[in-house]
Amino acid sequence: EKKMSRLLHTSFLPSSTSFHSKTRSSVPNFRSNKPRIVPVRAKIHEIFMPALSSTMTEGKIVSWVKSEGDKLSKGESVVVVESDKADMDVETFYDGYLAAIMVEEGGVAPVGSAIALLAETEEEIADARAKASGGGANSQSPPPPPPVSETPAVVEKKVSVSVPPPIASASASAVHPASEGGKRIVASPYAKKLAKELKVELAGLVGSGPMGRIVAKDVEAAVAAPAVKTEVSAAVTAAAPPARVELGSVVPFTTMQGAVSRNMVESLVVPTFRVGYTINTDSLDALYKKIKSKGVTMTALLAKATALALAKHPVVNSSCRDGNSFVYNSSINIAVAVAIDGGLITPVLQNADQVDIYSLSRKWKELVDKARAKQLQPQEYNTGTFTLSNLGMFGVDRFDAILPPGTGAIMAVGASQPTVVATKDGRIGMKSQMQVNVTADHRVIYGADLAQFLQTLASIIEDPTDLTF
Repeated sequence: EKKMSRLLHTSFLPSSTSFHSKTRSSVPNFRSNKPRIVPVRAKIHEIFMPALSSTMTEGKIVSWVKSEGDKLSKGESVVVVESDKADMDVETFYDGYLAAIMVEEGGVAPVGSAIALLAETEEEIADARAKASGGGANSQSPPPPPPVSETPAVVEKKVSVSVPPPIASASASAVHPASEGGKRIVASPYAKKLAKELKVELAGLVGSGPMGRIVAKDVEAAVAAPAVKTEVSAAVTAAAPPARVELGSVVPFTTMQGAVSRNMVESLVVPTFRVGYTINTDSLDALYKKIKSKGVTMTALLAKATALALAKHPVVNSSCRDGNSFVYNSSINIAVAVAIDGGLITPVLQNADQVDIYSLSRKWKELVDKARAKQLQPQEYNTGTFTLSNLGMFGVDRFDAILPPGTGAIMAVGASQPTVVATKDGRIGMKSQMQVNVTADHRVIYGADLAQFLQTLASIIEDPTDLTF
């Protein structure tokens, strides 16, 4: 009892006072008479290769918008980077000067590696260049993270831009003005290559791509048009010859071709099967002729019909990613394969079952223009839940498509062709028919699922009144 009494009446005041004293001194905003030490902020920042998509592992420098020594303002475009799917501007997070370019135009750098150094003051430019010459500019592994400052505001800034994928001193933007004070010419990589081969000055061209971007057809038109000293005639007299291919040469993959290659190899591990179906298109063709003048495209009609069929068969719109479960996707996003210069991409018509056919057609034209100018945002090409691949415009009557990773099914659409058929009453007639062939993930989708989906799709196409609601 005496021991317990002593314990209960023990005074903890000295320890408590010591604790509060330590706690007060550790609170950053606590007022104290002692002088506060403010650490000096770093004057040199690294501009890293950003991750512009979830599949991007490295990027190619298309062009430097700024030159070494140029003054930069926060949010200003510094460099154009080519990812596996698109070209995008990279903007600076800081005010300062572009002190040293570490990866030149045409160079490739891994995501997270330094491609340039930015100095906050002119006095630091020399130090930044010395640092650049001493570091591995073309290193194949990301640089170590910069030292963490003791200032909380600086730490927060570092953390917010250095978490993977690291974008430290830069952010991506898809806004491409045609020029910036006459210093910049925005053109697609293929247009630049073609212009170099055909000896065309890009500075004299007016781009027809999104936001004034120069594309390949602009270069071809310039070659075909007669040149005048003071102006370029708008009349096109002949088509530009295609770029010559050197037979026997070894051509490395572009970043887009590399991404397509990896996806195709990945798709081989998925157990797939195929189901074909013949659909009469007389009614669809008649509808298309009726509303084509209003800007409606056949691609939009097919996407709309497919989306309405998927709404009735959600398992065909599902996907399996881990081999142990599958997801009934909450939205119906129709991805449509588009061939572009040196690759393939699948722009996505999101919520295609809910959007009217006229808005869907306008959106599709916008996506195609952006795809060909390599201006698609990641959410515009990697959010598809079902894919369409149409080779009918080339006269192909049937083909198989490879299932894109992470999706449940892809439908290959052939050409609509007039065919002699027997009617139900025993007569012979002429009908336009097209062959469709669906490749599906057999872990999730079974033969009966596809058969029922295709029956529904055929009924919608053969009586397309619901497509124009």
